Parts: sequence; structure tokens; C-alpha cells
Amino acid sequence: MAVSYRTPTPEDVAALSALGSDTFVEAFGDLYAPKDLKQFLEDAYSPDAIAQDMANPAMQYLIAEDAGAMIGYCKIYDGVSLDYDPRNKKLIELKQLYILSSHHGAGVANHMMDWAIDQAAAQDADEMLLSVYSENFRAQAFYKRHGFSFHADTIFMVGSHEDHEFLFLKPLK
Repeated sequence: MAVSYRTPTPEDVAALSALGSDTFVEAFGDLYAPKDLKQFLEDAYSPDAIAQDMANPAMQYLIAEDAGAMIGYCKIYDGVSLDYDPRNKKLIELKQLYILSSHHGAGVANHMMDWAIDQAAAQDADEMLLSVYSENFRAQAFYKRHGFSFHADTIFMVGSHEDHEFLFLKPLK
């Protein structure tokens, strides 16, 4: 396996849209009613939604490829969309970090997390924030290994379904 990393281009929108949907369904698809899942995937991972995110200067993506096929991605946001008041601190949100399960344990997520933290530090951020599903213990352990800790409870909506999630915070300074 020779994984490479790069910033996506507009030509990658369709593949990134498919990867976003595939990885979300792979990780969480069995938790939701089909109607809720369908609506969420259309809202979050349609090619138009991905293109809008990629065009937003406050969003940054990194994709991982193996043999030319996308296997993972990471997205960070220079702003606050989660239920958190950074007060006067500069905050970067880790919006998404998804890897196809076929590549779990290969170091891809570690590389992407290092990239996200490096980008946040380069933007002189004081903190990094993320939201993680309350029953995604693997992800929680991963984030804790990277210096994040529980901050608060929050809710994440998938269609009309309410997920209990946690906000995890990492000080960068």
C-alpha cells in the first residue's frame, strides 16, 4: 500500500462526494431510518455541497489515495459551527476525518490528524474542536491519543434523528 496525500481539486468533487457518503454509511448507516439517512447524505455529501465547501476559503481538505483511488479525507474549518463559545480564542474545527474501513490501522488517520493540527497551528489557532458520536469509542480513543479531551455534550442531527455526541477540545497553545 502506497498512500499519497493531496489537496483536492474541482475535478475531485464527484469522487469526494461518493467517498463522503460511502464512509459515513460504512460507519453509521445502520443507525438511521432510510429516510433520515437519505436526506442527510443529500444535504452533506451531494456534489453541490462538496463543491460549495471546497470553494469556501475557510474550509480546507486533504484527501488520501491508494493506487489512485480515494480512501479517506479530512476537512477543517476556520470558524465555529458547533455549539461552543471560544470566547476570544482563535478556533479551528475538525469537521470530518473519514477513512474507508479497508484502510483502518494503516496510519492514514494519524497522518491526516497531524496535517489538521499543523494547519491549525499555522493559522495561529488557540484550540481545535470536534464533535464525535457518543458511542464511537474507536474514534474517541483516537482523538484522546492526539491530545483531545471531552468538553461537553452536544446533539448532531441526521434527518429527524438526534444523535448524542461529545465535543472534544484540544488546546494548541
